[in-house]
Amino acid sequence: MEELKPRPASSSPLTPLGFLDRAATVYGDCTSIIYNDTSYTWSQTHRRCLQLASSLVSTTGIGNGQVVSVLAPNIPAMYELHFAVPMAGAILNSVNTRLDARTVSILLRHCESKLLFVDTQSLSLALEAISLFPPNAKPPLLVLIKDDYADAEIPNSSSSAVDSRFCCTYESLVEKGDPDFKWVRPQTEWSPIALNYTSGTTSSPKGVVHSHRGIFMITLDSLIDWEVPKQPVYLWTLPMFHANGWSFTWGMAAVGGTNVCVRKFDSPTIYSLIKKHGVDHMCGAPVVLNMLSNSAEIKPLQNPVKILTAGAPPPAAILSRTEALGFIVSHGYGLTETGGLVVSCAWKRAWNKLPATERARLKSRQGVRTLGLTEADVVDPESGVSVKRDGSTLGEIVLRGACVMLGYLKDPIGTNKCMKENGWFYTGDVGVMHPDGYMEIKDRSKDVIISGGENLSSVEVESILYSHPAINEAAVVARPDEYWGETPCAFVSLKTGLTQKPSEKEIIEYCRGKLPRYMVPKTVVFKEELPKTSTGKIQKFVLREIAKRMGSPSSARVSRI
Repeated sequence: MEELKPRPASSSPLTPLGFLDRAATVYGDCTSIIYNDTSYTWSQTHRRCLQLASSLVSTTGIGNGQVVSVLAPNIPAMYELHFAVPMAGAILNSVNTRLDARTVSILLRHCESKLLFVDTQSLSLALEAISLFPPNAKPPLLVLIKDDYADAEIPNSSSSAVDSRFCCTYESLVEKGDPDFKWVRPQTEWSPIALNYTSGTTSSPKGVVHSHRGIFMITLDSLIDWEVPKQPVYLWTLPMFHANGWSFTWGMAAVGGTNVCVRKFDSPTIYSLIKKHGVDHMCGAPVVLNMLSNSAEIKPLQNPVKILTAGAPPPAAILSRTEALGFIVSHGYGLTETGGLVVSCAWKRAWNKLPATERARLKSRQGVRTLGLTEADVVDPESGVSVKRDGSTLGEIVLRGACVMLGYLKDPIGTNKCMKENGWFYTGDVGVMHPDGYMEIKDRSKDVIISGGENLSSVEVESILYSHPAINEAAVVARPDEYWGETPCAFVSLKTGLTQKPSEKEIIEYCRGKLPRYMVPKTVVFKEELPKTSTGKIQKFVLREIAKRMGSPSSARVSRI
């Protein structure tokens, strides 16, 4: 059989862009997008994306392989750009809308963005970011996404800053585009499709480059693993700029789903949209689960809603409260570098017979590799040898498979550091492997606390804190200690409407009854709200700096900030 080689008919490059063509054929008259009073069908979304891609090539002069950025929330334009930009042969760069102007400016310069689509709400941010460009750097042209639902006014059109930077509006590009445009297929399936910057929770953001092949694989893999049916009604509570919505931007086209877009949300908004549109699927970090289960408007759901959570280890107490409301929680693990979730807590029917607390404990584990990932392991970071499957020996989580990134943009040292010659991608996450082969994250490598020579997991301490009936949010970091080296310092926010607030001593005593002595927080800091990234991850580096400034604890005392 050696004479049989790949031919053009059998070696077309894999790409998720074809999902939209198919959706227009199979689900053409079905609803694709709902946003307030606006709705589109899949045939309309397909047509709009082709027109936009056509205009990107003919009107803005975007060339193959160039970077096109977007600064927008979860609105229809943001969804359409996930198809239109790569259909023009360009690379999509979705920018976090909650970054400061300086960081946005740095990212735009770093990726050499040629065009920036900017939503009305983020216009002032974009203009400030561009004003920070050095004189010899060419900033991207701006395309304004006008939205009557944005809580912001468009600057005076006579403004020189606006006039000199804007080339057109989003809808004008759509209107003048060719609906019969033959979209640009990737030259190879390894061609870049997306550039996403990491959240920077532990270091400076890095530009993660993904290929058409990688996104194709993670998209189908995620749909299979979460068992997403055809034509789901999906509520966009997860930011699309966060790893492209864990690949479900493209995934919803593959299954002909309805995308319920929402600019901003709170607990009442989510419950209202679920009821109004019959939402049956949504994603979100554990902070979203916490918000839903602590809402004053809590009412059990009339129909179950599947919710996929990741981004941070979810405390068992939050999982239990959320499922009691009628949400069916699935738990997964992934990184910006994997384009979506590549490890999931594959559920076994036998576990349904276990008590609720035990089910929640099992579901809080990250789990096993998904079908699309080749391998996942927990290894000693020095030797590369797999750790014992005892549920307690710490090691670094390593992965390999088709959905792992191509590498970091303009950062060969960073790429080589995490993608080693032994064929593994080193995540920087610390975890354990349980006897049944399920892994569990215990910390980021920078978040492990070493107290008196003992390594302790901040996640384990946080899980106990979340089980306290008065605590709303919790994060544990290392506080310098002259004797122990480091001691656990807990930052917590309390639930609203409490008749009696717990003291630091009471919380410490609560933990002492549930944890080994060396893991019990020595300090408790009360805050109104813990600092978070836009994706709901608590910014522990901010809390670590606060703990450092507090110095070594000389005596137990309550701290309120």
